[in-house]
Amino acid sequence: MKKFSWSVLTSLAIYFLSIPFWVSQSGCANMAPPLGGPKDSLPPVLMAAKPGANATNVTQKKINLVFDEYVNLDNITQNLIVSPTPKINPIVESKLKVVTITIKDTLEPNTTYTFDFGNGIRDVNENNVLKNFRYVFATGDSIDNNTYNGNVIMAETGKTDSTLIAVLHRKNDDSTVSKQKPRYITRLDKEGKFEFKNVAAGTYYLFAFKDESGTRTYTSNRQLFAFSNEPVIIGKTAPLTLYAYAEEEEPVKPIASAKGPAAKNAADKKLRYETNVNAGEQDLLKPLEISFKTTPLRTYDSTKLRFFKDSMQPIKNYTLVSDSTNSKLSLKYNWEEDTKYVIIVDKDFAVDTLGRQLSKTDTLSFKSKKKSAYGIVRLRFTNLDLSKNPVLQFVQSDAVVYSHVFTDKTFTSQLFVPGDYDLRILYDDNKNGKWDAGQYYPNRKQPEIAIPIKRKITIKANWENEIDLDL
Repeated sequence: MKKFSWSVLTSLAIYFLSIPFWVSQSGCANMAPPLGGPKDSLPPVLMAAKPGANATNVTQKKINLVFDEYVNLDNITQNLIVSPTPKINPIVESKLKVVTITIKDTLEPNTTYTFDFGNGIRDVNENNVLKNFRYVFATGDSIDNNTYNGNVIMAETGKTDSTLIAVLHRKNDDSTVSKQKPRYITRLDKEGKFEFKNVAAGTYYLFAFKDESGTRTYTSNRQLFAFSNEPVIIGKTAPLTLYAYAEEEEPVKPIASAKGPAAKNAADKKLRYETNVNAGEQDLLKPLEISFKTTPLRTYDSTKLRFFKDSMQPIKNYTLVSDSTNSKLSLKYNWEEDTKYVIIVDKDFAVDTLGRQLSKTDTLSFKSKKKSAYGIVRLRFTNLDLSKNPVLQFVQSDAVVYSHVFTDKTFTSQLFVPGDYDLRILYDDNKNGKWDAGQYYPNRKQPEIAIPIKRKITIKANWENEIDLDL
């Protein structure tokens, strides 16, 4: 009996001592979020708005937007577009599930207002974006439902740039786009298309530009910019295509100075240069280039450079010319294939703007490439309009590496550098062989237009590459 009592008491003690641990574990399990399950991938949903979405006769200047979950604002200054464009930007704040808009401007009568948040609203938990959310109301009896659309293309490349904005102005004065905020603003999509929504009827003037300053104005001719020569009459004008450009900068001639990197190397009295000879081989299609990277030349004496074939035979029928900055010399010569050449550069051949010369006479030895290292190219264009002064451009890494002015609808080259190329057709209005930017001031000149060819071509070495192309 005593043994039994002791055993029972021991069991009861163990049982009661285990209760706090079991309760504690159960409590933790009840408080923890459930494990597993699908990840929340849905953006916030607007549940209510005050004033309501598409409300009319609105006079109040504080707006509350209530969502179904906690939300954050993301870079709202850049994301939010308000139309008509206010003189004073509204204050936009978020707290828990509510986004509050406080309008600081005077509301215009009989006007439809839109607040385009872009990607500026996200949920708190998973950072899901509420894409292209718009809130609309009107101060008059009805909502303006007019739309206008078009697209913007980069004039030089034929590509698109979704970072630009399109704007509508009511005035067409030269200074309007640079000094006044537009009436309406919209974004471009990845295909360069735009659409203005909830626009009031009337006549407007259409522009597009890259708004890096955030001022909604065209402040520099280095901005990407496009304009229409004709007004936009809402409900009548067909969709327009604008061609964007940035004006070309004038080359600046380097000026020698006792400060900066040049002064840092002042102790080095040796004039330094490099050439475009690659792996000891000279391209048959290009001049030999001698580049002075640190400082430009003050003077050079072409008689102090001696040019030989096979180390023995002097060559005289070449030219040596300097670029506009005196930083590069080009030796132009009709190279023979698979031939050895030697250039001897005397010590006193050149002096740079810091007074530096070569430390000794230099000898450059190299060999020209074989013709078999190139491809033969024949391109035929079935529907090329020669009246538009077309120029064929071969493009690699967005840079034009070769241009051909058409005289007929074909292009033939017995020697062409192998590789992969994009092709463009430039319509060369002024017949100078290269693309020219537009100029809004003072004469509103549109840029020249380049049209990309969809097909990419590959030129193979020692191969006849014949291709038919349809524009």
